[in-house]
Amino acid sequence: MSDTSKVSKAETEGQAAQTTVAPADDPTAAPVDVVDPRLLVREEGFKGYWTEFTRKVRGGELGSLPVVIGLIVIWTIFQFQNDRFLSADNLSNISYYLSATGMLAIGLVFVLLLGEIDLSVGSVSGLASTIFAVFVVEHGMNVWLALILAIITGLAIGALHGWFFAKIGVPAFVVTLAGFLGWNGLMLWLLGSSGTINIPSDSGPVHLLSQSSFFMDQAIIGAYLLAGLAVVLTLVGNFGEQRRRKAAGVPFRPTSEIVLRVGVLAVASFLTAAVLNDAAGVTNSLVIFLAALVVVDFVLRRTTYGRKVFAVGGGIEAARRAGINVPMIRITVFAISGGFAAVGGMFFAGQTASATLSAGGGNTLMLAIAAAVIGGTSLFGGRGSVWSALLGMLVIQSIQTGLDLLNMNQSIQYMITGGVLLGAVVIDSVSRKSQKAAGRG
Repeated sequence: MSDTSKVSKAETEGQAAQTTVAPADDPTAAPVDVVDPRLLVREEGFKGYWTEFTRKVRGGELGSLPVVIGLIVIWTIFQFQNDRFLSADNLSNISYYLSATGMLAIGLVFVLLLGEIDLSVGSVSGLASTIFAVFVVEHGMNVWLALILAIITGLAIGALHGWFFAKIGVPAFVVTLAGFLGWNGLMLWLLGSSGTINIPSDSGPVHLLSQSSFFMDQAIIGAYLLAGLAVVLTLVGNFGEQRRRKAAGVPFRPTSEIVLRVGVLAVASFLTAAVLNDAAGVTNSLVIFLAALVVVDFVLRRTTYGRKVFAVGGGIEAARRAGINVPMIRITVFAISGGFAAVGGMFFAGQTASATLSAGGGNTLMLAIAAAVIGGTSLFGGRGSVWSALLGMLVIQSIQTGLDLLNMNQSIQYMITGGVLLGAVVIDSVSRKSQKAAGRG
């Protein structure tokens, strides 16, 4: 066999590839081989993984690392202060109460990916719960129809904000600030002088979103079924991606890496299920929240629409030149934000079995924005993940619950949460500068 016909094993498997280029600053210089750094992982084992990790850190590609480290530090501190913090009951409460604000944070991730902000989500969530309560309690409407109308209202409000922003050119900050005030006023008018409408706790959506489980008496089995389903779907998805990338002749994750990743997920999933089973099991709210994260993550990472959202957030002019309908993307993104705000409002109604003046008020908006940013979504647009809503809410809800266990004043909670938010934005800013310095900004 001639030398020209020989290929390395790595090349045969599609796991290594080189591109020969001449240095840009000296076209006459000898060409050099440029190897995709990701391919080092496949060729050098653990050393390759470490090399890739350090390359990303130096280049500012920190991902979820800061928030994971922060979460570990927070849990460790509170556990030392109060040994009930990591108890099954307390962790179950954290997982339950993070879902409502977490829904608002999912919608805000879309808006932040455009480099914009939506200040109306708190008011929209309160208005949606109020509309649901008015339809059900005062007009006797079917609860599921009322739920659909409440969510459609959130979508329509978000689309209206997006239209003013995309078509009229009003800054998103101003449009949504006006919405924050206006929709809050409408909510107060609908609630009337009493300021509260109690919703029957056995009505479908409210009962569904209370601290109960889909599996009722079989909550323990259900928790493990959900953990197993997550592992199986991840395994199938990873092997499907490996097959597609291999068929396309581009770098792909080796089977050993997939097995390791899924193994870590399996340990985490079944451990979480075991802990929650020691309390009340996996609540419906948490299941719906996690399902929403999976669906939205698929939309953002695997669909044309998701790629367009990232493209618009990365550069509007470049997106236009690529043929993307920028106004339509903006309108739909704000509609999605309004829709998730309405869903979050129903979660709040499920927790309290009522629509009240405080629904969506207080610090709800700030916590939802903080969750998305603390979790790793950039305020500058073009970078982030919906999973940041989960990570950020874990941090915020852990701080709230931990301080409650220590009987500390709410003012301390605000100061600590504010400091964590500032730290997240500082890390994001430094990360972007590092990426630009490394030529990837």
